[in-house]
Amino acid sequence: MSLPTLAIVGRPNVGKSTIFNRILGERVSIVEDTPGVTRDRIYGRGEWLGQEFAVIDTGGIDLGDEPFLSQIKDQAEIAIDEADVILFLTSIEGGVTDADQQVAQILYRADKPVVLAVNKVDNPERRQDIYDFYSLGFGDPLPLSGVHGIGLGDVLDAVLAAFPKAGTEDEDDSIKFSFIGRPNVGKSSLVNAMLGENRVIVSPIEGTTRDAIDTKFTANGQEFTMIDTAGIRKRGKVYESTEKYAVMRALRAVDRSDVVLVVLNAEEGIREQDKKVAGYAHEAGRGIILVVNKWDLVPDKDNHTLQEFTDHIRQEFAYLDYAPIVFVSAKTKQRLGNLPAMIGTVSENQNRRIQSAVLNDVLVDALAVTPTPTINGKRLRIYYMTQVAVLPPTFVVFVNDPDLLHFSYERFLINQLRKTFDFSGTPIHLIARKRK
Repeated sequence: MSLPTLAIVGRPNVGKSTIFNRILGERVSIVEDTPGVTRDRIYGRGEWLGQEFAVIDTGGIDLGDEPFLSQIKDQAEIAIDEADVILFLTSIEGGVTDADQQVAQILYRADKPVVLAVNKVDNPERRQDIYDFYSLGFGDPLPLSGVHGIGLGDVLDAVLAAFPKAGTEDEDDSIKFSFIGRPNVGKSSLVNAMLGENRVIVSPIEGTTRDAIDTKFTANGQEFTMIDTAGIRKRGKVYESTEKYAVMRALRAVDRSDVVLVVLNAEEGIREQDKKVAGYAHEAGRGIILVVNKWDLVPDKDNHTLQEFTDHIRQEFAYLDYAPIVFVSAKTKQRLGNLPAMIGTVSENQNRRIQSAVLNDVLVDALAVTPTPTINGKRLRIYYMTQVAVLPPTFVVFVNDPDLLHFSYERFLINQLRKTFDFSGTPIHLIARKRK
C-alpha cells in the first residue's frame, strides 16, 4: 500500500520549503529569502498522529516570463497530479496577490482536496488579516508560522482529514516485488527476461522507463506481482520534469513492495548512487536482494572473480549485510530462474514470527556469551524480549535504561537472532523500552 501524498504548492517565497522541513523535522530543502530558490520537487516522509505520508516540496508556481518559471510550473503541476491532498500555501505579507489567484485557478482544475494555509502569521495581532484569503475559494484559511511552527498542528489535522480513507481492497496473496536502481542497469531487460516476453520498452538510452508497471505471473505455484520502475538518478543530474516524476513513482513502488531487488551493473561496478538507491529500500524496512546484472559482460572472469566482487559489495554495502547477492544476466538469462525462489524466501522471512519463550531462550544464551556493558558505572540489564511486528520483524527488549543499550550491543543481539533464525534478506528492528 503506497503512502498518501501531500504536495505543498504556492507562489514563490511564501515559505514552502520551511514548512516542508517542519513537517519532516529536518532541514532538507534549501531555504533562502529569494523567490524561486526551490526549482525542483523534493520528496520526503512526514508523520502526524501516527499517520505516515509522503510529502512533495515544489518550486513556486508563477506564470511570468522569468528564468525557470515555466519549468517550475511544470514541476508543480506534476506534483499536484501525484498528490492526494494539496497544501495551498500563501503568505500574510502582501495579502492576496494576482499570483495567488492564478495558483488557485490551477488548483480548481486539479479537482483535488485543498487545505489553504496563510504563512508568516508570526504576530497574533495579524490573525484578522487572514480573512482576505477567503476570496481564494478554498474554505477556512488556517494561520501558520513556519519559522516558529505555530499553527502547524491545525494544518496537519486538516491534511489528515482530507486524505482518502483506506478502503477494503480485493484480497491479493501475491508477493509484490520491484526492481530499483540507477538508470541503465538493466531493470526493464530483467523484467522481460523473467517474463519471457517484451512486457516493457527496453532501450540503452538512460531514463526510457517513466512509470511503474505492474505485471502478475506465477512461478513454482506462487503468484508474484512485479513492479518495474524508472531509474533513480542524482537530483543534480535530473533535468526533465517527467524523469523527476519517475523518481517519485519509483519510491512509491518501494512502498508497495514486499521485496525490493536492487539492481547493480556488473560492467560498470558500484557507484555512490547505488548505495543511495539501496538506502531507500533499507530505510523503508523492505526485504532486499542485491542483483548484479550484466555478469556476462565482465571480461577475464576466473574462479576468484565472483568472490572478489561479492567481497567488494559487502564492503560497500555494509548496512545490507543481511541481503543475499545473486549474479545474473538478462541477456543470457543466467541464474534468473533462481530469483522467484529467493524472493519467496525473503518474503517468508519478512513475515516470520518467533514465540516469546523461544526468543528469551536466545536472549539468555546471548547474555551468557557476552554480558551486557557498563556505561558510566551503570550496567545495562535486559529483562525480556518479545516480537511486536513483521514486515520487517520488529522486537522489543525491556531494559532498566534504554540509553544504556549501545548500538554495538544492539547489533550483537540482532546478529544472535540471525544466527538462530533465518532472517536473510530482511532488516531487523530492535526497540529498547524501560521496564516499568
